[in-house]
Amino acid sequence: MIMKEAIAKLNYIGISPRKIRAVTAALSGKPVKFAQDFLKVVPRSPAREISKLLKSAVSNAKNNLGASSDKLYIKNIRVDVGPTLKRFMPRAFGRAYTIRKRSSHVTIVLGEK
Repeated sequence: MIMKEAIAKLNYIGISPRKIRAVTAALSGKPVKFAQDFLKVVPRSPAREISKLLKSAVSNAKNNLGASSDKLYIKNIRVDVGPTLKRFMPRAFGRAYTIRKRSSHVTIVLGEK
């Protein structure tokens, strides 16, 4: 039997992978309903973006696979490193510090139980 999977990707999100992983660490293997409720109450900036991505993945599962949202769970959630923008901050005596603006790629895979 082939497992049905729905995938949603969010590329080039302007939040560092470390901050996103702090939110997504608790979601892998959990039902979608739990994840949606969890993301509503988490007071961190990536929670809103992950919530929108999860909503997109659920829509993909409903439209492409005909799955009901009650049976869906997060099979895999992956946060990869995107490109880093390098900027310079002028400092005293002609020096400059490098500021690294990190970005991320997030992939959510939903499975059906």
